[in-house]
Amino acid sequence: MSGTTIARTASPRGEVVLRRRDPEGALELRVNGVLVMDTAETATERALASLAIEGRTGRRASGVDHQRRSTVLVGGLGLGCTLRELASNPLVDEILVAEIEGELIEWHLAGLVPATACILPDPGITFVAGDVRDIVEGLPDGSLDGLILDVDNGPGFLVYDDNAAVYETPFLRICHRALADGGRLVVWSADQAEPLEDALRLIFGVVRRHETDVLLGIRRETFHTYVACRGIADAAPCPVP
Repeated sequence: MSGTTIARTASPRGEVVLRRRDPEGALELRVNGVLVMDTAETATERALASLAIEGRTGRRASGVDHQRRSTVLVGGLGLGCTLRELASNPLVDEILVAEIEGELIEWHLAGLVPATACILPDPGITFVAGDVRDIVEGLPDGSLDGLILDVDNGPGFLVYDDNAAVYETPFLRICHRALADGGRLVVWSADQAEPLEDALRLIFGVVRRHETDVLLGIRRETFHTYVACRGIADAAPCPVP
């Protein structure tokens, strides 16, 4: 399929390309020739934001100056659809974006990606270039109200093999520690991932899997989102819509 390359860079993980696809004009992100995401269908990316903050009361929404601001970390910037959804929601005060490809962050800041061109710069959004595992591990305990992991296509179809550790028990325990009571971990996966679900249930006690049916051209696909919540004193399960 023909298209126009908007930006291109080489990283230790391979070639990263931002491209405008013809004839429909969708923007797409490719890593080593593999389509990571595009803007033709963004329902699941936007749903990640909603699931991460469902049921919370933010400082801006309540008008009360809470001692600790409502903070959400997004692991994986991509084309910015999840970030834009979070930035538009008054329940969220601060957003941390962990993105391993520093050049991708620069493309967003330069206005090359329409989803975020209208919201950046924003003092409530902080970008950190690096591996999400290192970034989350370095956070204080209980510092996040939401943690979204959308760094790859899920454990069953990895673009970058080292990302397998993102979906395994040691890192998921670190995510649990970084969440405040009532905080949610939201994990996107292209396929149903029973080992991931089992690991989340072991750590959090309760996990819910959401299915989203999408139309990709003429092909229908079902994507999966796993939601786990750090209950109050690790006892109360989170209400998941």
